[in-house]
Amino acid sequence: MTAAAITVDVASPADLAAVDALLSRSYPVLLKPDYPPSVLVTALPLISRAQPRLLACGTYYVARDGDEIVGAGGWTMAAPGGARARQRVGHIRHVVTDHRRTRQGIGRALMARVFETARAAGMTRLEAQATRTAVSFYRAMGFAVLGAVDVPLRPGIVFPAVAMARAP
Repeated sequence: MTAAAITVDVASPADLAAVDALLSRSYPVLLKPDYPPSVLVTALPLISRAQPRLLACGTYYVARDGDEIVGAGGWTMAAPGGARARQRVGHIRHVVTDHRRTRQGIGRALMARVFETARAAGMTRLEAQATRTAVSFYRAMGFAVLGAVDVPLRPGIVFPAVAMARAP
């Protein structure tokens, strides 16, 4: 299927189980080439879970092919990890495409919705903590690399990522 068959809708709490399943089946496959097993064994149980607050925020989206959720992601004004929010800066959050459906326009469709709604909300900058795997995708979407970051997941557990930014 192509992106023409894909719809992008605002996520709701009712999508929790489907997004959880998408993250759980896709992150291990997608991230494996770019992270050592020692990182994945501790990080995957923490990052492969849908976040109920995100699904209820109104700016998190699901990409559907018919009834199947094949992608998810969005943005918030709240910075990940509880960092202090900055005025007119949005944060890309928990983006994923089904590992069996990459390179079909699903991520682009999600990001188009993110850019549209972030602009409409007055955001002048979008920031992402991209996985190493997603850097080339974000570059193709107009993001610039700011540098390597360690994303704290729990005390003593960090996930290596790449800080990126762009104007919506």
